[in-house]
Amino acid sequence: MDKAQQDALKKAAGIEAAKLIHSGMIAGLGTGSTVRFLVDELGRRVKEEGLEFTGVTTSRRTQEQAEGYGIKIVDIDDVDHIDVTIDGADEVDKNFNGIKGGGAALLWEKIVATNSNKIVWIVDESKVVDTIGKFPLPVEVIPFGAGQVIKKFEAKGYKPVLRLDADGKEVRTDENNFVVDLHLDRIDHPQELAQDLITTVGVVEHGLFLNMVDQVIVGDPNGPRILDNPNKK
Repeated sequence: MDKAQQDALKKAAGIEAAKLIHSGMIAGLGTGSTVRFLVDELGRRVKEEGLEFTGVTTSRRTQEQAEGYGIKIVDIDDVDHIDVTIDGADEVDKNFNGIKGGGAALLWEKIVATNSNKIVWIVDESKVVDTIGKFPLPVEVIPFGAGQVIKKFEAKGYKPVLRLDADGKEVRTDENNFVVDLHLDRIDHPQELAQDLITTVGVVEHGLFLNMVDQVIVGDPNGPRILDNPNKK
């Protein structure tokens, strides 16, 4: 699939997901290429349809885009609930387990998600897999002692790689932490891995989002497909 085709599917999923947001809602807005199309559509609705809602964003990038459309963005600690959060995912499997954090926003994404009444992911069809793990698993670690954490991961066979930008500098999250990507190829026991990672001193958060999502909207050439998580009914 070329980029133009992929973008078309992402856009279709984003437009479909925008229908879930109504005036008066508090909505979590995720991060990433698919979410950009969602925010574009919400911006259009604000301008053309008079849509009025409050947003809580999972990154400064999304905040800047949304505010550019006149969407009201508030801090997560200034709301008492979030009606729905719409975000992207790097992979999602048939058990509705996902990997997120390709955009280095996994910590904020997980905080917003866990404070939401409903979680929806928007993806193109290439992100739907049988078993997660082909996409490198992001882990957010504090800079102090990051090298020691990486050594621990290497000893466990996790194949860690410190994420660098185009200039060869460490990628920094919005909390100024590093991201270590684990090249695992497949993750057969995600719950056990999640527990091991989160109990490693120096790890702030990991990109395993396990059985958290309520609904996945998949950009498909025949039109968006909606997958409902049967465990969340």
